[in-house]
Amino acid sequence: MTDMIVQMAESKIKTKFGEYREVLFYDGKSESIALVHGDVSGKDNVVTRVHSSCLYGHAFNSIECDCREQMELSQQMIEKAGCGVIIWLEHEGKGNGHFALMKSKDFKNRGMKQGDAYEAAGFSRDARDFTPAAEILKTLSVESIIMLTDNPGKVSTLTAHGVKVSAVRAVDNTLSSEI
Repeated sequence: MTDMIVQMAESKIKTKFGEYREVLFYDGKSESIALVHGDVSGKDNVVTRVHSSCLYGHAFNSIECDCREQMELSQQMIEKAGCGVIIWLEHEGKGNGHFALMKSKDFKNRGMKQGDAYEAAGFSRDARDFTPAAEILKTLSVESIIMLTDNPGKVSTLTAHGVKVSAVRAVDNTLSSEI
């Protein structure tokens, strides 16, 4: 759990999906980045994606995961909405690290789901902590969000830390549930 998150730096970044404000945060253990498109301060129903780092998908262009596609679809959805936030958390290997991801590959290739593969390799099913995302959204003064996810753990952590989640949408732009 984080006690406090501190904003360290801010700059602009141009992407193929529009211009964002890149805001770097630090919680005493790791850095997190908020990519902010448009004015989100004091806004309700801000389209928001909490995204975990993934070397395979983002750096190595692996076809074994859909992380890159989820990021691109999220940016497209935010651009279409006119404003939104993507929070990038250092959660390689669902928080277990890249070594765990590499060690779990054999199990995943045998047909196991990723969480089961991590456990079979001796790691936690999901060691991620989404608390920094909640703190970042509060720092950005976001009133409520439309969460882009299929992970109920992200939603429950954010709501437990005071973020109002008004709706949850799958990253493919279909409404998966209303909260």
